[in-house]
Amino acid sequence: MPTPEDKARENIDRLLIKAGWAVRDQSDANILAHRGVAIRNFTLKSGHGFADYLLYVNGKAVGVIEAKKEGVTLIGVETQSERYTTGLPDGLPAWQKPLPFSYESTGIETRFTNRLDPVPRSRPVFSFHKPETLVAWLESGSSALTAAQAGNQLLAAEAAAAYGQRTGTFLARMQQMPPLIDDLWPPKPQAIMNIEQSLRENRPRALVQMATGSGKTLLAIVLSYRLLKFAGARRVLFLVDRGNLGRQTLKEFQQYVSPYNNFKFSEEYIVQRLTSNTLDTTARVCISTIQRLYSMLKGKDLAEEDEEESVEGLDKVFKEVEPIEYNPTIPIETFDVIITDECHRSIYHLWRQVLEYFDAHIIGLTATPNKQTFGFFNQNLVMEYGHEQAVADGVNVNYDVYRIKTEITEGGSKVDAGYFVDKRDRATRAVRWEQLDEDLEYDSNQLDRDVVAADQIRTVVRTYRDKLFSEIFPGRTEVPKTLIFAKDDSHAEDIVKIIREEFGKGNDFAQKITYRTTGKKPEDIIAEFRNSYFPRIAVTVDMIATGTDIKPLEVVLFMRSVKSRSFFEQMKGRGVRVIKEDDLRSVTPDAKAKDHYVIVDAVGVCERDKTDSRPMDQKKSIPFDKLLQAVALGNAEPEVISSIAVRLARMNKTLEDEDKAEIEKKSGGRSLENLTGALVNSLDADRHVEQAKKDNNTDEPTNEQVRQAAAKMIQDAVKPLYDPALRNLLIELKRRDEQTIDNVSQDKVIEAGFGADALERASSVVQSFEKFIQDHKDEITALQILYNRPFKQPLRFEDVKELANTIQKPPHLWTESQLWQAYAALDKSKVKGATAKRILTDLVSLVRFAIHQDNELVPFPERVNANFKSWLAQTESAGKKFTSEQRRWLEMIRDHIAANLGIDPADFDYAPFAQEGGLGRVHQLFGNELNKIIDELNGTLAA
Repeated sequence: MPTPEDKARENIDRLLIKAGWAVRDQSDANILAHRGVAIRNFTLKSGHGFADYLLYVNGKAVGVIEAKKEGVTLIGVETQSERYTTGLPDGLPAWQKPLPFSYESTGIETRFTNRLDPVPRSRPVFSFHKPETLVAWLESGSSALTAAQAGNQLLAAEAAAAYGQRTGTFLARMQQMPPLIDDLWPPKPQAIMNIEQSLRENRPRALVQMATGSGKTLLAIVLSYRLLKFAGARRVLFLVDRGNLGRQTLKEFQQYVSPYNNFKFSEEYIVQRLTSNTLDTTARVCISTIQRLYSMLKGKDLAEEDEEESVEGLDKVFKEVEPIEYNPTIPIETFDVIITDECHRSIYHLWRQVLEYFDAHIIGLTATPNKQTFGFFNQNLVMEYGHEQAVADGVNVNYDVYRIKTEITEGGSKVDAGYFVDKRDRATRAVRWEQLDEDLEYDSNQLDRDVVAADQIRTVVRTYRDKLFSEIFPGRTEVPKTLIFAKDDSHAEDIVKIIREEFGKGNDFAQKITYRTTGKKPEDIIAEFRNSYFPRIAVTVDMIATGTDIKPLEVVLFMRSVKSRSFFEQMKGRGVRVIKEDDLRSVTPDAKAKDHYVIVDAVGVCERDKTDSRPMDQKKSIPFDKLLQAVALGNAEPEVISSIAVRLARMNKTLEDEDKAEIEKKSGGRSLENLTGALVNSLDADRHVEQAKKDNNTDEPTNEQVRQAAAKMIQDAVKPLYDPALRNLLIELKRRDEQTIDNVSQDKVIEAGFGADALERASSVVQSFEKFIQDHKDEITALQILYNRPFKQPLRFEDVKELANTIQKPPHLWTESQLWQAYAALDKSKVKGATAKRILTDLVSLVRFAIHQDNELVPFPERVNANFKSWLAQTESAGKKFTSEQRRWLEMIRDHIAANLGIDPADFDYAPFAQEGGLGRVHQLFGNELNKIIDELNGTLAA
C-alpha cells in the first residue's frame, strides 16, 4: 500500500516527465544522457541530508525539489529546500552555488523560487519548468546594467539599444526601465508607469480600471512593446473573449509605430492571432480568445465561429469544472506576462484555470470591475480612471438619455378570443394562423420572448424616426450612426424589417449584426458600420456589446433590458469614444463634431439603477449662463458643478485654438481642460478624504474634517468662475454653438411667405454683410483674392476658413446658412439651394454674389459641377475619352475640390481615395497626364 509520500512522489515524477525531465535514482543516473535529469533521493554533503530530487541540466546541477505529502503547507518548507541548495557535494559540477532554483511540491501544489531574481520570492506554479527554460534563464546571466551604465544622456534610440542588450531575469531587467516617451492621452502614461512599478515589486497580479473608450488596448500595446524591448520578456499573451475583438486587437498592434525607431510593432516583433491550436514559437505577442486557449490546453479543436460568442455567464453552465492538466506542448513558462481584456468576465472558475496555468504576471483591464474582480487581483488596483474623469480629459464624450415609452412596452396587452393570430415556429420561423379560443393576455416581460407585438416595435421605431431631427439631434438631416440592442436574433430580425419600412430605405440602410448573420462575415459588416456611410443603423444582440470600437456611433438604442450592471456599462459604452471631426463627417456628412451621444431608452433600462456613471449634466433644463451665475453667487451644489463641467467638456471639442488660448488668458493661466478637471475632481469623495488627511495630518479624519476639505476643494475649483470676464467669455463661446428651441409655444400656420418684418431683418443682414466685405477687403486674405478676379493667386481652404471664423464671432455671429436664407428672403428667384445643407465653401459663392461678380447665388458644389461638365465636354470633344473608372475618379476629384477648393497628390492618401487604391491607383489610371489634369481641374472647377 503506497504511503501518502509515495503518492506525492508518483505525481511529481509524472509532472517532471511531462515537462521534459528524465527521472532517475541516484544509482543509475546518467547526467549527460538527457538535457534535464532529476535524481531522486540525492545524498548531499554532510549536515545537509538528502534532496528528494536534485536537478541537473546539461550535466550541471541547477536546483532541488523538496517533496511533501498532499495537504502539507509549503511556505514553511522553503528553509529546508534552501538549505539543500547549499549542500551540493564539493567537486560536483554546478551552474552556480548556491543552486539558483528550488521547488517545494506535493504533486498537487508546487511553489518555486528563482534566486536569480533581485529579491527572490517563492510563487505558486502549476507544474515544473522545462530544462531548456532554466538553461535560458541561467545563460542570460544575473547582472543588469545600472542606469548610469545605460547612459542617462543617450538619445532615445541609443537608449533602447542599450536596454535591449541587458542581461538578467525579467524581474531584474524590470528594475531599470527607460522613461516613457510615447505621446499618449491620459491616463495611459500613468497607468503604464503604475503597472511597471507593480511588476518591479514582483506583484503577481495588477488590475487597471479604465473607462470604456479610454484606450485600454493601446495601453496594452505600448506596455507590451516596452516589456519586450526593454525588459526582455519572452512572450506576451493578450486574452480576449470574442473572436472579433481579437481581430480588432491584431490590427491595432500592427498599426502601432515605435517612437524609438519608427518601425511598426509587427515589423519588429511577430504578432500572432491564434486561429488554430498551433502556437508560433517565434511569436513575441499572442492574441487569443480565452476559450481557444482553454481548448488548446485541453488538447481539443475549436472552430473559429465558436470564438464569436462571449464567455460571460458561460461558467455558470458547468456544475463541475473539468480541471486542466499539464500540456507538454504549451509549458507553463510560455508567457512572461498575460494581459486579459475585459477581465471581469475571465476570472471565474472555468476560465480562471487558464490564467493560473501559466507562470506569468497577470494584468487585468476592465471598465467595470466587481468585488470578485478586485479579489482575484489581490486588491492591487494600479489605475482607476472613471467615465467622469475621461469626459473631463476629453478622452470620452458624455451621454444624454432620451426616453420612449409605449403602452405595450410598459404594460403588455390583451387580445380577445376569436381573433386570428400568427404562430411562428422559433426554429424554422414558419408561420401559420390560429383563431384564439380564449383571451391572450401578456405582460411586458413576455414581449419578443413569448409574444411579438409588431406594432410595439413599429411605434418605437417610428417615434425615433420622427423625433430624431427635431429633438434628439435637431437640425441634422442624416440619420446618425445608430446601434440597437435587441433581445435575440429573432427580435433583431423583426426590428431590421420594420426599420427599413418606417424609414423607407433599402437593405444597406439597416443591417443585422449577430452570430447568425450570413453572406458577409459579421466583422465585415462591423467594419462597414465603422468606416462607411452604410449601414446607418445596426441591430445586434451582444456581438458588439463590448470592446468593439465604433467611433462614429452617436445613438445607442435599447430595445432590450439588461440585468448585469457591468454588461450594461459595457453596452452603453459603445457610444463614448471620441472621433476627429473629419473622420466623423466622412461617414456622417452633416455632423459637426461628436461632443456627446444619446442613449435612446425604449424599455426603461436606465431607470433600473444598474449603472454607476449617471449622465453628468444633471441640470440640463437650466441655461448655461444661469448655472455660471449661480456659482458666482456661491452655489456649490454637486449637480450644478457637474453640469457646468460636462458643458465645458463639450465646448472643448468644438473650440478653436485661439478661443482656448483666450480662456486660458482670462482664467489666469488655467486651460479649459484644467478647469473642467478641477470641477470633476472637486466632487470626488475619495479625494475629499485624502485632502482631509493632508489638511489635518491624520489617517482617520472626522466627518466634519472631510466636509471642510470638500468645501475647500469645491471653492478652489469654482474660484476662476467668479471672474465675470471669464464667465462672459464662456457664455459668448457657448452661444455660438447653440440655438434656442421652443418646445412649449403652440404654433399654427396663418401665412406662408416672408412678411414685412422678416424682409427688413433679412435686408439688414445682407447690408451688414456687404458692408463688412467692403470694410475688410484689404485685410482678410480670402476677400483680397476674391476681389482680384481673375485670381492672381489660388484661393485656399484655409483662407475661407479664416473668413468663416471671423464672421462667426460677435457681434455678427453669421453662418453660411443664415446669410443664404437672408438673400433667399429678399429675392428667391436669384438664389438656388435655399433648403440644402450648407458647406464651408458656399461662403465663396456668398462673397461673389455680394460683390456682384455672380448674378445668381448658387451652391459652390453646383458651380463646381457645372464647370466640371463643361471641362469634360471640351476635353472629350478634343478627342480624349475616359473609361468608366477614370470618370469615377474624376468625379471624386470634383467632389473634393467642391469641398476643399483644390486638390494635390497628397490628398489621394485619404478618404475616399485611399479606399479605392489611393495615389498608386490614380497614377495607374492617368499616368503622366495626372499632374496636367489636376492643374486643369484646380484652375477650372473653382473659377
